[in-house]
Amino acid sequence: MYGLGLSVIASLLFASPALAQSSAGFNPQELLRHALQWVESLGIVGGLAFIVIYIVATVAFLPGSILTLGAGIVFGVGFGSIYVFIGATLGAIAAFLVGRYLARGWISSKIKGNQKFAAIDQAVAREGFKVVLLTRLSPVFPFNLLNYAFGLTGVSLKDYALGSIGMIPGTVMYVYIGSLAGDLARIGTEGQPTNPAIQWAIRIIGLMATVAVTVYVTRIARKALAERVMD
Repeated sequence: MYGLGLSVIASLLFASPALAQSSAGFNPQELLRHALQWVESLGIVGGLAFIVIYIVATVAFLPGSILTLGAGIVFGVGFGSIYVFIGATLGAIAAFLVGRYLARGWISSKIKGNQKFAAIDQAVAREGFKVVLLTRLSPVFPFNLLNYAFGLTGVSLKDYALGSIGMIPGTVMYVYIGSLAGDLARIGTEGQPTNPAIQWAIRIIGLMATVAVTVYVTRIARKALAERVMD
């Protein structure tokens, strides 16, 4: 099993969106199921291994939903939610830093001469915590893509990291849903049990957050543009 674990981690470390699309036999969901099986065999150190895998999967654009659901089976709702939140937060910060230091300079040079974009970027940066918090509550915004996207904005690392608390409700709910499966083989399949009440709660929270972030960002963008015109 340890040999399997090493091969899984090695595969995760070298995975990328391009690899996922170009490799004919590449199945990220199956790869992550094997990773969860290995983590389950590790006993007390399994939590640490899970966090590391979640970080790598986040940076590599692999589907974190499988890991989140699987955590409910491997660790239970309590510890599973904690491990997922830590892994997702650290992975999100890692992706944010990649976006910030590999592409932020280029983005800044492009918007330097565009006062409208610069004003909006600065306004979003000032309200970074609220913007990040609301987008984390909404399932409409893709988690992996959003991590890199925020790195391209002026949002501070502090606000970005603190805004991750918005992931907590969704994390707990999905870990709980995963725990209902009882078997890793059923994760992400049509045979996976669900809880209609929890699913509706996720939809309602997500809808409210989506509307809120849309209205909020639009308002601060308009305000920033109005201030720029007055100047």
